[in-house]
Amino acid sequence: MQVAAIDWHVYLLTRSPLALGLVGLARVVPIVSLSLWGGVAADRYDRRKIMMITQSTMTLAGREPLWGLYALTAVTSAAGSFDNPARQALIPRLVPRENLPGALAMNLTMFHAGMIGGPALAGVFIAMAGEGTRGLGWIYLANAGSFLGVLGALLSMRASGAVEAPPEGHAHPFAQVREGLRFVFTTPVMVWTMALDFAATFFAGANSLLPIFADQILGVGALGFGWLRAAPALGALVGSVYTSLRPLPRRQGRVLLWAVAAYGLATVVFGVSRSYLLTFAALAITGIADLVSTVVRQVLRQMLTPDDMRGRMTSVNMIFFMGGPQLGELEAGLVAALFASAAVGATVSVVSGGLGTLLVTGLVAWKSRVVRDYVQEELASTGREVT
Repeated sequence: MQVAAIDWHVYLLTRSPLALGLVGLARVVPIVSLSLWGGVAADRYDRRKIMMITQSTMTLAGREPLWGLYALTAVTSAAGSFDNPARQALIPRLVPRENLPGALAMNLTMFHAGMIGGPALAGVFIAMAGEGTRGLGWIYLANAGSFLGVLGALLSMRASGAVEAPPEGHAHPFAQVREGLRFVFTTPVMVWTMALDFAATFFAGANSLLPIFADQILGVGALGFGWLRAAPALGALVGSVYTSLRPLPRRQGRVLLWAVAAYGLATVVFGVSRSYLLTFAALAITGIADLVSTVVRQVLRQMLTPDDMRGRMTSVNMIFFMGGPQLGELEAGLVAALFASAAVGATVSVVSGGLGTLLVTGLVAWKSRVVRDYVQEELASTGREVT
């Protein structure tokens, strides 16, 4: 709800594509600067306790003026830089190893269910409040209250979040950062898949421009905007339910490449569409494609990474996984701002981004045999030898 509300709030205050793009910058700076240290913390300290602290921090919220919205975005993103490594490192402790792919898919199902209900409810609140920003305060308040549920879940969790220290004790944090970076960047299949994800979401990440599409291109207002913001998550929810019940094909490298290509193609359709239903469908397809790509990459990383390295691995991946979309929002806003008409600029930005994603996917398919020929069973049996 809050992500959708902030985008709409900034649009109401500025009507500027560049201002919307700067929301992405406010999200990405804390991720890039703090994620590695969040990974070190997740590999040194109790992961449940870290999440308790970060979830408590996320209940803090302020609204206006414009700089306050950017500050709220940055604070939430900073807390997430520590929360996400701890969260991802904790998941493999909750289920047996053979059930991990299904558990990750179910975890994504819950995430995307929230990503559907949140923006849709935000659109309802905004539409009911009428013109202006009057309905937004209730959204920020509801978001703060929602974290109490997360804290309750953490308190009731039976699995331990404690990290067992090696006999010689933990290395210096700087040494742990170097060790995490070395692990990730000496595993080629991990590097290629992270780079592909970063490039695809950098070029095609344009959700911050949805207020312009909803208001100036499609004319559907706040309620329509809420559903457009929820459309990718709706598609991802369908995909996550399917992948949690039915395993993906063995040749998952090719599945990954086709999924990213579908993501780029659907982005092009979203950009050129002038039909609300077609735009909604294209955004839903981006969600399905992104979900399939995410499941392949998450299972790959978790299978390859030892438990005492998972926090740092996640933190490095987080820079790519979350940095790409947020820098993409900035890039989309900058490209759109080059045109006198916000509607024309948004269209050019989205279409060119989708075409860029297709180009990058073709390049990776051509150059990287380790991705093209990746088979999940082979990876599970041979570990890091798959290069």
